[in-house]
Amino acid sequence: MQDIAPRKATSPTEHRVDAQIQLRDRLREEAAIDPDPVSTTEPVKDTQVIAIYGKGGIGKSFTLSNLSYMMAQQGKKVLLIGCDPKSDTTSLLFGGKSCPTIIETSSKKKASGEEVEIGDVCFKRDGVFAMELGGPEVGRGCGGRGIIHGFELLEKLGFHSWDFDYVLLDFLGDVVCGGFGLPIARDMCQKVIVVGSNDLQSLYVANNVCSAVQYFRKLGGNVGVAGMVINKDDGTGEAHKFAESVGIPVLSAIPADDDIRRKSANYEIVGRPDGRWAPLFEELAEGVAEAPPLLPTPLEQEGLLGLFDGDDDGSGADLIPATAADMCGEEFKPKPSLEVVYDEA
Repeated sequence: MQDIAPRKATSPTEHRVDAQIQLRDRLREEAAIDPDPVSTTEPVKDTQVIAIYGKGGIGKSFTLSNLSYMMAQQGKKVLLIGCDPKSDTTSLLFGGKSCPTIIETSSKKKASGEEVEIGDVCFKRDGVFAMELGGPEVGRGCGGRGIIHGFELLEKLGFHSWDFDYVLLDFLGDVVCGGFGLPIARDMCQKVIVVGSNDLQSLYVANNVCSAVQYFRKLGGNVGVAGMVINKDDGTGEAHKFAESVGIPVLSAIPADDDIRRKSANYEIVGRPDGRWAPLFEELAEGVAEAPPLLPTPLEQEGLLGLFDGDDDGSGADLIPATAADMCGEEFKPKPSLEVVYDEA
């Protein structure tokens, strides 16, 4: 019987050298492959990604639920993504039911050693696809960081390869940290729409969003503001004056009507093709689709106040500097300065 010589053990150094040789050979093989020819056609991105911003409670969720529903009834494939930590963007769409959020689902799946799948976080109604990013509980984390983490998970699920006509992102506008400005800062959307009303606070938020768009355009960004949706319009006109002042169109003015209020409170979609408010949301759907992204000119604080009647704002107040005596009261006694003064040479 022939003796078989024992195999010589590979030392760590030899193993490392072998790995380096294999890596070198793979790199040489890849380098020998000719690159694909350069495309000479115009770049086309079929999916419109639109970020909707507005003050908390201004009606973004109401607007987006009805808008996305109308778009789907018009034959468009629409994805609605709630990016508000309250996770209420899709509640109207699903009759008051809450969607499991991406962040919460991811945490549970990770704890059990499972991967998140599309069916765990994305749900459908009458042609509208919808999901919620979610966020941390109050005092337990950063909402903006939650947004960033949520989009990282979406990318792992294939976000950039999904086939939709429109992706609508619902963002809280009165939070200024980086996570909520993600679509504008990273060119993740083509255009922004602001939702406001005839009140100073919502127009202040809309103006801040316009300022963010202007800032990132100066840094080389491409996102613009397509227009404004005025919700609960009472006819006083301040929101129309704001849109005209910053240079963006009003895409729709949704009236402060009791029928809309009652139906929305009962989680009823009013943006139906055969309903009373169909023309309103058909017009909005057309405007959202066709309005080009514009570079706005945000207002200064005085300009915002100037949109309202002088009798209704505090624009007549003066800035009167306070003194140390004001701060300390009657006990105030001036103390000698400890500043060292050097004589001129």
